[in-house]
Amino acid sequence: MATLNVGEQIPELKVTPDKYLTVRYAGASGDFNPIHIDEEFAKAVGLPGRILHGLWSMAQVARAQTDAAGGPQHLKRLSVQFRGMGVPEQEVVVTGTVREAADGRLIVDTVAEQAGKQIIRNAEAELQL
Repeated sequence: MATLNVGEQIPELKVTPDKYLTVRYAGASGDFNPIHIDEEFAKAVGLPGRILHGLWSMAQVARAQTDAAGGPQHLKRLSVQFRGMGVPEQEVVVTGTVREAADGRLIVDTVAEQAGKQIIRNAEAELQL
């Protein structure tokens, strides 16, 4: 990875979850909340349909960091705020800007958006290069 300086952006990550992602992720995570796997239930409780698991969305933020840094061993810390709902079959875009850079350590401010709405914001990653 090339060195990033304050104000520079990490490479943008774009991923479109397919319509079955929430069912597969429920099996992998053990989170079978019906808002994630049952379209009719989700709509009955006022949601637009099944919604993405927050931790899947957070994983995409982590993935953007590790892709930028050259592997998972470089991600030392990650904190996020879950602020919106993501849905399957719509592209999620993760962007990040370097806020601090010193001695091979970066602090990257990151957001994940879907359809122009932030689903994760105020994310902060610490990378050690």
